[in-house]
Amino acid sequence: MAANNRRMSGKKGAQVGSGGQRRKGLEGKGPTPPAEMRKGHKKNRVAGAKARQTARRPAPRGRGGKSTSELVVGRNPVYEALREGVPASTLYVQQFIDNDERVREALQLAAERGGINLMEAPRPELDRMTNGLNHQGLVLQVPPYEYAHPQDLADAALDDGEDPLIVALDGVTDPRNLGAVVRSVSAFGGHGVVVPERRAAGMTAGAWKTSAGTAARTPVARATNLTRALEAYKKAGIVVVGLAADGEVELGELEALGGPVAIVVGSEGKGLSRLVGETCDFRVRIPMPGGAESLNAGVAAGIVLYEAARRRA
Repeated sequence: MAANNRRMSGKKGAQVGSGGQRRKGLEGKGPTPPAEMRKGHKKNRVAGAKARQTARRPAPRGRGGKSTSELVVGRNPVYEALREGVPASTLYVQQFIDNDERVREALQLAAERGGINLMEAPRPELDRMTNGLNHQGLVLQVPPYEYAHPQDLADAALDDGEDPLIVALDGVTDPRNLGAVVRSVSAFGGHGVVVPERRAAGMTAGAWKTSAGTAARTPVARATNLTRALEAYKKAGIVVVGLAADGEVELGELEALGGPVAIVVGSEGKGLSRLVGETCDFRVRIPMPGGAESLNAGVAAGIVLYEAARRRA
């Protein structure tokens, strides 16, 4: 009888169930990752070699018209940068990374945008690239920004038969303010933004995000010396208007906003520097009945650009 039981045990029939414990093993794991992400694939090995070479290579230095490349680090920052359209050349992904929702979304956005290289790299390489920052397995490389020359902004406006409308920033160091100004210039039909080469915010990933994509169509120029750039504008017939809390002219009284004009916005704390203030044709104040002492650069530029656009309509 025991022998019969042994023979019968090999037959199909009702079996003890798992109670649903194995159900997770039947669930899908999402789309197949690209070849560069699959361990053992030839493209994966090539991508790893390239990542190691890039990590050892110093960041390229621009020749006056370019910034240096930048790294966006961490799962949420990388995802947000990709979602907001920040330019990117390479997305580095850590080998054997825990494939959570943010990682999958970042990979999907990079694939949908196209033109972004996917590189898998071991954690030590990413640690070295980011100087030990908490990258969480995702690092996005933002290519150097190509700045225009200040004169290019005026020339482009004149070529289109329009009076130049330009905003220059003096001592503004927060990239988010620069991005906000770029967005306002784009919204009110301006022709670009000028920033000094030193001690000023540049077109970083943060500035790109705040501009909400408008930086792709609104040029930013970099001036070696802002005062000389403004003097060159004056010689070309462009009126230079500086914003100052103690300005001699109120915004609504300035007729010059209807013509070729360069609006200069200083930092929220210090305002215009002495040399830049002396270079301006007019120093204009924005009336603030509420009693605030100052406005940040993005808000102040938006108010003046609106007034200029209204006069040009």
